[in-house]
Amino acid sequence: MLNIGLLGCGRIGQVHARSISQIDGARVAAVSDAFADPAQALASKIGAQVMDSDALINSKDVDAVVIGTPTDTHYDLIHAAARAGKAIFCEKPVDMSADRIRDCIKAVDAAGVSFMTAFNRRFDPNFANIRCRIEQGEIGDVEIVTIMSRDPSPPPVSYIESSGGLFRDMMIHDLDMARFILGEEPVSVYAVGAALVDPAIGRAGDVDTAAVTLTTASGKICQISNSRRATYGYDQRLEVHGSAGMLRAENILETTVEAANASGFRKAPAQYFFLERYEAAYRNEMVHFVEAVACGGLVAPDIMDGLRAQVLADAASISLSTGQPIRVD
Repeated sequence: MLNIGLLGCGRIGQVHARSISQIDGARVAAVSDAFADPAQALASKIGAQVMDSDALINSKDVDAVVIGTPTDTHYDLIHAAARAGKAIFCEKPVDMSADRIRDCIKAVDAAGVSFMTAFNRRFDPNFANIRCRIEQGEIGDVEIVTIMSRDPSPPPVSYIESSGGLFRDMMIHDLDMARFILGEEPVSVYAVGAALVDPAIGRAGDVDTAAVTLTTASGKICQISNSRRATYGYDQRLEVHGSAGMLRAENILETTVEAANASGFRKAPAQYFFLERYEAAYRNEMVHFVEAVACGGLVAPDIMDGLRAQVLADAASISLSTGQPIRVD
């Protein structure tokens, strides 16, 4: 039995607790949160102990930790968990600073512990299917990738002010997906963006509508478009064009029922929120982490993947401010 300590009992912590409860051979042994009420409520629901973060990390009854706390707490928690010899599962972004992520890499490497960055979209059955079929050569050489990611509505401006911005908070998932699908590292990043959804987001120094073009050394291209508003639901689409064909993953709809009458054909709306859309992906990523730690296998995406996505997000931010493409080493 892999005993897991859950750091953070908010929305994403509850998602991970639910996923762990569905995995044979794993359980949440202890939880911790800065606020007592959510910690106690989750602990009572799943039969776990409530501990402060230091006690949880250093407990002999905890084999691995899941970090689902605010991003600005990750750095210290990662270092503490590494010193304690715990396997680490950490929500994205690992940190807002690429240099601080490099510090975390040193701590993780020195301790020799497993570290997984929670880019859950790699574990979406549809996106994973596309990656598999690319590797099997179904569409030949990848030439251009198109990723569309649009939220149903923007978060509060108070969240925007501490999120690190659209590129580091929202698009970072798509930047990782670009690397996952391209099979080659981007070397150039060019970004454009504007505040078209909520002027307050612009006043907070961020954008809510953006597009980024990534280019690899061999000339492969990835186009990413993000918006904080989609009136029709949670828009998550991926298309890969290759030398021998094309693969495409469409939105997941609320139902597969289609109605038809004299006015035409009508489908159900897209699923409205990321928790429903990526429910299987959240479960699958946790299965991967548990199995890898239990068997001594490699986890992926790892902490280097977290760093590489952050470097691309940083480059996109610089490109937006300068109006120039940014070279990425």
